[in-house]
Amino acid sequence: MKKIKPIEQISEELGISPNDLELYGKFKAKIPLENIKKNNNDSKLVVVTAITPTPLGEGKSTTAIGLTQGLGKLNKNVALTIRQPSLGPVFGHKGGGTGGGKATVEPAVDINLHFNGDFHAMESAHNLLAAMVDNNVYRSAISDFLPENVTWRRVTDAEDRSLRSIVTGIGGSSTSPLRTTGFDISSASEIMAILALTDSYEDLRERLGNIVVGWKRDKTPVLAKEINAVGSMMALLKDAVKPNLAQTVEGQPAIVHMGPFGNIAHGCSSILADHLATSYADFVITEAGFGADLGFEKFMDIKVRQGGPKPFCAVIVTTIRGLKWHGGLDIKNLSEKNEKAIIDGSENLKNAINIVSKYGLKSVVAINMFPEDTSDEINLVKKICEENNSVAIAANGFSEGGEGMIELASYISEMEDNSQEISLLYDDKESPIKKVEKLANEIYSAEKVSWAPMTRTTLRLFEKQGWDFPICMAKTHLSVSADSKLRGAPTGHTLPIKEVRVLGGAKQIVTLAGDIITLPGLPSSPNAFDIDLDENGEIINILST
Repeated sequence: MKKIKPIEQISEELGISPNDLELYGKFKAKIPLENIKKNNNDSKLVVVTAITPTPLGEGKSTTAIGLTQGLGKLNKNVALTIRQPSLGPVFGHKGGGTGGGKATVEPAVDINLHFNGDFHAMESAHNLLAAMVDNNVYRSAISDFLPENVTWRRVTDAEDRSLRSIVTGIGGSSTSPLRTTGFDISSASEIMAILALTDSYEDLRERLGNIVVGWKRDKTPVLAKEINAVGSMMALLKDAVKPNLAQTVEGQPAIVHMGPFGNIAHGCSSILADHLATSYADFVITEAGFGADLGFEKFMDIKVRQGGPKPFCAVIVTTIRGLKWHGGLDIKNLSEKNEKAIIDGSENLKNAINIVSKYGLKSVVAINMFPEDTSDEINLVKKICEENNSVAIAANGFSEGGEGMIELASYISEMEDNSQEISLLYDDKESPIKKVEKLANEIYSAEKVSWAPMTRTTLRLFEKQGWDFPICMAKTHLSVSADSKLRGAPTGHTLPIKEVRVLGGAKQIVTLAGDIITLPGLPSSPNAFDIDLDENGEIINILST
């Protein structure tokens, strides 16, 4: 482990007494909710988003961490809030989620593995509810609640494709109810979303009780509180709801809490983490999942709408190689000079700038640097951004840490705060169908929406229940459209809505745009092949260098 400060020192520098910490060893702690002071209007929240990501990744987490370190170099009172990594990607293909190079959050190995047990508690609560639902159906405790009408699936934190679709209850009446179901990845759990959006134990209890676990014959929902599962779930989640305190490798506070995926969930760390950070820091850097069309939109229309602090600006991460990829180049050719590919691919960057501006926010583009980038290429991107009412600044957190982020940090620290002028994309009372159509048109540049059978009927059923929730679009992260092959900023395409679901506790309506996989499978050569424990008892090969 790199040399880092005792966690008590980090908390004191943030302004929280060490006596208020719940220690998990020397370098990690939980912070009880009574330390959170909401509505600190003096704190400036910066949300980090990106162009539509390429298969190589654009370094959004590294940029967010590096920016925090850069503000630290300027002696600003700054804190970071980021998501907790999921074990599935850590042992699969994507790897860890604690940054890279000289811009990391520590203790990185612990954070990327079990950390403080939050994922295990969340997964246990989710699957306990599943067991209690099946037991309720088995005993016919709720009239007209049949096995085929149970919608609550189980979750796992392993990328196990064999569990996507399963049959449970085989073997006779003693193991019933017999039904088809499946598993989702744990980061797609509604309980994960609830923990990321709740603001108190009281709110958590209400949200857990409103989880829809199935439907009766008469099309009325069955809620978790009717299963009598809420108390036990609250007991399991008692500590998971508390934000976790860690630190950047340069010693700035990092609050790491909750981790819903950005393509199949709302993709943001917790509201409680943001409220905690803004309670004590003058600047707070947070991150939204994937590109502006997914993560940033959900950050605004779901997280801010449901009580998260308003950001005062957005950082859009781009890379020269990412723009070339969006401009049509193959991955093997991205190190070649190609001005045309950068210009063509910049349509995606312009689209990200435009999306941010729709919400009334100013943006600054961070060019995440790679060794092969040339000054001519960097200047070209700066010129394109200037022509589109933004500014681009080179960012080199990976190689230089905070020193490589000082120019970006200085620019942001001097920006005026216009967060009172922000707006959201749609009103709560608009119909869910209109909300989807507005997203399709204004964020994804689609010409129309195609609706699978019963999807609009189901949305109208949700509307009759009074669920005027925001839309959580489950969509490929590799394109602004629903087709991962369409690069750049495609227009005139069709957004296909194949399925809709309601998350009554998380207060979201999930619309699946295409055949979305909610449980990834392991690749042919997963990271799990290399992760090990060495002869000194140290875990190796989790982190990239």
